[in-house]
Amino acid sequence: MGEFSGQEPLLLKKENDFDYLNKTPLWISSTKFILNVLMWVIFIAWATFLFLLPSAYMNELQKKLIRDTQGTIFGKTGSKFLMFSFPIFMIAFLAIIRLVLSGKDEPQVKKTSNKGPSFRLWTFPVLVDGPFGVVTAAEMIGVVLFSVYIIWAVIMYSIRSVDRLSSFHVQDMKEKSGMLLELTGRRFGFIGLTCLAFLFIPVARVTKTVAILSATCFPCGTIELVLSKPANLHYNALGWIFLQIGELSWLQWHPFSVSSSPLDGKHHLAILIKVLGDWTEKLKGHILNLSVEQPEMEPLLQHNRILTASVEGPYGHESPYYLTYENLILVAGGIGISPFLAILSDILHRLNDSRPCLPRNILIVWAIKHSDELPLLETIDMEAICPLYSDKLNLEIQTFVTRESQPSLEEGKRPRAMHTSISPGFTECRMSSLVGTGNVVWSGLYVIVSTIGLVITVALLDIFYINPFNVTYWWYKGLLLIGCMAASVVVFGGLMIALWHLWERKTSLKEEPEDNTKKADILQQNEASLHKNVEEARSVNTIRYGERPDFQEIFGSHAESWGSVDIGLIVCGPPTLQSSVANECRRQNLQRRGHQAIFHFNSHSFDL
Repeated sequence: MGEFSGQEPLLLKKENDFDYLNKTPLWISSTKFILNVLMWVIFIAWATFLFLLPSAYMNELQKKLIRDTQGTIFGKTGSKFLMFSFPIFMIAFLAIIRLVLSGKDEPQVKKTSNKGPSFRLWTFPVLVDGPFGVVTAAEMIGVVLFSVYIIWAVIMYSIRSVDRLSSFHVQDMKEKSGMLLELTGRRFGFIGLTCLAFLFIPVARVTKTVAILSATCFPCGTIELVLSKPANLHYNALGWIFLQIGELSWLQWHPFSVSSSPLDGKHHLAILIKVLGDWTEKLKGHILNLSVEQPEMEPLLQHNRILTASVEGPYGHESPYYLTYENLILVAGGIGISPFLAILSDILHRLNDSRPCLPRNILIVWAIKHSDELPLLETIDMEAICPLYSDKLNLEIQTFVTRESQPSLEEGKRPRAMHTSISPGFTECRMSSLVGTGNVVWSGLYVIVSTIGLVITVALLDIFYINPFNVTYWWYKGLLLIGCMAASVVVFGGLMIALWHLWERKTSLKEEPEDNTKKADILQQNEASLHKNVEEARSVNTIRYGERPDFQEIFGSHAESWGSVDIGLIVCGPPTLQSSVANECRRQNLQRRGHQAIFHFNSHSFDL
């Protein structure tokens, strides 16, 4: 056996030792590299300008730039837009070009074992407990730099305000205090605007009413919903959506992690919902009421069994970073297993389809309160997704049932999950790709056309109103500028959204439609897998009752057995679990010896 582990898959192919990199033409690679450099240069220059703006030198340089550029029809408004906003728009335009060049590339994953493990600032936890939660080294650097900027700006603006006040020759102390307060308020207001510049707020949030294809109620109370989606809507296993169900409430929106892989099917995605609170209790009751209806009900009454949902998303990570680790440890608490089910399904699909996929050793540590949550693991038919997956993947699951000291007497006779086909007619109402990571070209055109529309609108306003009527009130000009922003988004951006929507409808009509029988078979696989995969899940799952995970022992033993490698560590659960895992991850990295692994901490937030 030599240097190989006793648990290493014997049929692991040697080509897995090579990089999973697609052969990209040289001109595309060179162009993408140049675009990356340009975006970084523009961003660093813009951030440096904002950071040094409170200084006297940079303030004089700003005034000089305004004097040199205010001779256009846009006046000072155009000059300030050029300095503060234009760099961000340039980065957006360059990013669009880069995304178009990238196309639908597979994730580029490399096996870096030949170079040995290495630390990464963005995966090394520094603070594990406190008001900010778990903070990595990269995030800490950002927090420190931002704090330094705030302190620096306050000090410099205060000095400038005092110096400017002395030039007014005001003797009355009360009047001098009022002027100082006004000057200080203006400076603080500008600091606040600079802070807001770092908040990336979505330009538009579009929602779409979709059909719920099926629902499953598990014995523990967890609900699985399968939602329809178009084939051109892209997401990854770490995505999440906002969900609203009109039959329950028109005002409540709740975020949920996606529990399915994008490779599970082109026309649906799944989420797991833990029943916790009034809204989820109503949802469970509604589904159970539908499930007990008579199956021989009149066909004319079938439409009463439809639940409709409005979806916003998917959001989340654009790149599946979990594919870049050969060794993965996934730590979940309760319903936090949802994204890890999606990750496991995605990895199995990729192994079966010979797609780029680096993970070969996966450990899932799952802490639950009661054993009735165990059937959640059985929702994945691992053998059906990837036959003989154990020859390609070393998978280990350790489940800790914390509030039960021993298995129940009915361990082998778990209650069946309640499965409901809510929409038997399979209406064609599906999620719009406009709300997710859909077509890059249309998304780019939306940004570009809206920006051009803003420039045109402001130019027309200056030519026909502000300059002829000599409008000088800055507060009024500011309101007009905000109106131009809204008009550019609604008129020009709205035109692109309308064209995008028409293109989407035309494309969806060209797609090969699936017949209802085939869709029903796909949806019923969830119900069948709940009983077919019990023994399969048990074969890789070690269940411990009345215990909590000992992360020191778990991480230490795997750091020894896996050797000097990089281990991707992803945790999804309550803040206390994240802090415990981050603390042990930091301790293992600080106390590691040369032959041990390096842990890379990643956190995945979830709600409900």
